[in-house]
Amino acid sequence: MRLRLSQAVRLLRTRDFERVYRQGRRRRSPHFVLIATPNQLHRTRFGLSVQARLGGAVVRNRIKRRVREILRRHRPEKPYAHAAGEAIGWDVVVQPLSAEVAAADFATLSEELTRLVETSLNR
Repeated sequence: MRLRLSQAVRLLRTRDFERVYRQGRRRRSPHFVLIATPNQLHRTRFGLSVQARLGGAVVRNRIKRRVREILRRHRPEKPYAHAAGEAIGWDVVVQPLSAEVAAADFATLSEELTRLVETSLNR
């Protein structure tokens, strides 16, 4: 049985993605752009946006599977602290920058994305 990110920790609605794009702060690493904004929930939710220019459906789906697995393995157990010191949740959209994500070393990608999430949400 494969473990999945539950719907409670995923961004699913278009309006939620639009709000993150509009209000969120962007951080970049060599393979990813992360856009994050605080939400009114006490949990962090993740969304994934893979552009068609990165490749065909097979490549894009592989990228999505790899990123979801990284997020599943390193998902925070508690909300991150906000600048005011209170624990709040975040809405986060992850955008891979290149098709290299489909073939790059998984451990390297995992470390990069985990570090990006940690530094972005612990401000």
